[in-house]
Amino acid sequence: MIPRFPPNRNPSIKPRASLLIVLWAFLYASACSPASTPTPFIPPTSPPPLIPPTLVIVPTQTAVQVQVIPLPTILPTIDQSNCVNNLTFIQDLTIPDNSFIPFGTVIDKQWLVENSGTCDWTSGYRLRHIGGAALGAREEIALYPARSGTRATIQIVFTAPFEEGVYESAWQAFDPNGLAFGDPIYMRILVSP
Repeated sequence: MIPRFPPNRNPSIKPRASLLIVLWAFLYASACSPASTPTPFIPPTSPPPLIPPTLVIVPTQTAVQVQVIPLPTILPTIDQSNCVNNLTFIQDLTIPDNSFIPFGTVIDKQWLVENSGTCDWTSGYRLRHIGGAALGAREEIALYPARSGTRATIQIVFTAPFEEGVYESAWQAFDPNGLAFGDPIYMRILVSP
């Protein structure tokens, strides 16, 4: 059995008595604070007097109606029917070729490319798997929309297989008519346990 107090210590004040002392001190301190008195509300005796305006404006000219004729705005239009599609590979942003990847690892592969053609890439442009292992990615994905002459990041999420080996995945850009264009992009990994 464990004693309630150390063997050489003798409690002189019982717990109930100490509780009463704390309660008495609290009541004494709260009784010493001054009582608050509310501030009386005095309503206004009368509304402020209204002063009549002394300034009168008299028009000196007759208003003339002016007809505004808008000038036509000429916006540059890009003829997408005669444009040229092109994609130029710039660099791997993640997972350089020949990287060692453990079994089952989720791979966030990103390439930096340039729309080096004269056509803007719109919603009809696609990136398709054209060779090697798809590594869990869809066979076709939307190509990042990009204006002509700008750079874009292409991102595909792969999953490393559970078999040791060298794996490649090749992808190609396609226009809305299904025609391939530009540099193909690749990923080459070495999968090991």
